[in-house]
Amino acid sequence: MNTATIPHAAVTPRVNDVALQAPGESPTAQELRQRACQELLRQRAQALGLLAADDLPAANGVQSAAASRAIEVLLDRELKLPEVSDADCRRHYEAYPDRYRSGDRVRARHILFAVTPGVDVAALRRRAEAALLDVRCHDGGVQGVFAAAARELSNCPSAEQGGDLGWLTPEACAPELVRELFGSREVGVLPRLLHSRFGFHVFEVLEREIGVLRGFEEVRGAVAGVLRQHSFVTALRQYLSVLAGEADILGVDLDAADTPLVQ
Repeated sequence: MNTATIPHAAVTPRVNDVALQAPGESPTAQELRQRACQELLRQRAQALGLLAADDLPAANGVQSAAASRAIEVLLDRELKLPEVSDADCRRHYEAYPDRYRSGDRVRARHILFAVTPGVDVAALRRRAEAALLDVRCHDGGVQGVFAAAARELSNCPSAEQGGDLGWLTPEACAPELVRELFGSREVGVLPRLLHSRFGFHVFEVLEREIGVLRGFEEVRGAVAGVLRQHSFVTALRQYLSVLAGEADILGVDLDAADTPLVQ
C-alpha cells in the first residue's frame, strides 16, 4: 500500500486518484477514513462487475444507491464468517453477564459539548477536558459545582436542570454510551470523557439500580447476534486492510483506530 498523510492544504485526499472531498470541504480525519473505506469497497465492487463502470465516485461522501447495494452484495460474497455455535454463545454469556441483565437503571446528569458543523473539535475537546477536571477536583462540593457548570457550559436542554437526565435505561441511551454508563459499577463523576454522536459528555452517575440476569435460553438469540457482529467487524477490517494494501492512498491515515465504517 502506498499511503501518505499530507496536510489537506497541500493535497486532496485520494484513493487511486479518486478525490475523497469536494472543493472547499474540510471533513474530519474520521470522516475521511470512512470515505476512504467506502471508496475502496466501491472500487472493488466495480472491479468484480457488481457495479457499473460508469458509477461516479462521491467526493462529498454520499455514494449512489447502486453503489450501496453493490457493496452489500460484495460483502455478502467476500466475507467468510464462521458459524456461531451454542458453546460459543454460552461462553460469551458466562463471560459477560452484565450485558444480559434486565432492569438496570442509572440516575445521571451530564455536561454536553456538542459537535456542530464548523466547530473546532480539538478545541472543544480541550474545553470538555478542562470542565471534567474542574468538577472532579471539588471534593465535597461537586453537587453544586457540577450543576453550575452544566448550566453554564452544556449544549443540552437538560442544562436548565443542572444537567439532570433523571433515570436512564440502556434502551433510552445512545448505543455508544451504554457500555460506559452500564458496563461498570462506578458512581460519581466518571473519570473520562464520553464521546457520542452528539459530542463530548462529562457524566456524573448519582445512583444505580442493578437488574436481574436473564436466563441463557431467553437471550441466546441476542448473544448469537453479538458474536456474529464481532465476526463481521473482524472480517471487514481484514478485508479493508487487504484492499488498502493494493491501493494508492494519499492524505488519509487508515491505520487509526475506530474507523466508523466498521464500528
